[in-house]
Amino acid sequence: MWRAGRVTYAVRVTTSEGEQSGGAGAERTPGGGGAARPEERLEQAVRAAEQALIEFEIAVETFRVEVENFSRLHEQKLGPVYARLEELDAQILEARAARSDDPEDRRRADEARARLMPIPGVEELLNGWMDGDGLFPEATAMLTDQPVRPPRRVRPSEEARRLYRDLARKAHPDLAQEDKERARREEFITRVNAAYARGNEDELRELAEEWAAGPELKRVPSASEELYARLEWLARRKELLTLVARELEEGAIGSMLRLAPDDPDRLLEEIAEQLRTQVTEREAELAALLA
Repeated sequence: MWRAGRVTYAVRVTTSEGEQSGGAGAERTPGGGGAARPEERLEQAVRAAEQALIEFEIAVETFRVEVENFSRLHEQKLGPVYARLEELDAQILEARAARSDDPEDRRRADEARARLMPIPGVEELLNGWMDGDGLFPEATAMLTDQPVRPPRRVRPSEEARRLYRDLARKAHPDLAQEDKERARREEFITRVNAAYARGNEDELRELAEEWAAGPELKRVPSASEELYARLEWLARRKELLTLVARELEEGAIGSMLRLAPDDPDRLLEEIAEQLRTQVTEREAELAALLA
């Protein structure tokens, strides 16, 4: 699974040993004088920046999927317990208001109850855990130690990750030199991202076969002006992705993932146990007020 941590971007442009020693890999001027073309170093920089950006986007997308799936797990496993705590808090405030007959206690109790009132369309908002009549039976599973149904999305397997990385490297839109080819790649990568988010290995394999059977376009060498413009665009894209990565890492779910990168499920269980303890304490407090 994804190891939570800093998502970094790095570009390194080096000269191969073959180029340094005048080997077969080095490009020469038509005159054979041994000097590299003026654009050669710039082309190397563009290729390195493109590859680094692709790897960075893969890392950010992997983290995004992990955060999304962990968020769903968090809501599915802990949401019912939080709901039970909120209900108990409202009942405790109502019991206190009934005993004290204090207007301020009544106001606090009414506000707490109002926050728990059903909202139209809440079933869609809470991913099938609650409707206008309250929690579904599955939603109380965590309170009774019953098995919780698995989330609709699971973390992509290692094989799904491998297939995704391979497809992202081959079909990334930034590798296109023409608008038509870029549009084709963008549409294809959208489907790849959707299959990866679902963790669907079979669909990713089918997409890999589809890409392998697709048209192969030759990369057209760029002029110096186009290479410089390309580097500037890559730099802007990198800055945008850096902001996205920072938001994911600094968000509540990303911060939780960093607490237990190797076993986030165990972290959820520990939090659930703490919440169940609070539920027991609230139930005892409510029972004492109603006695």
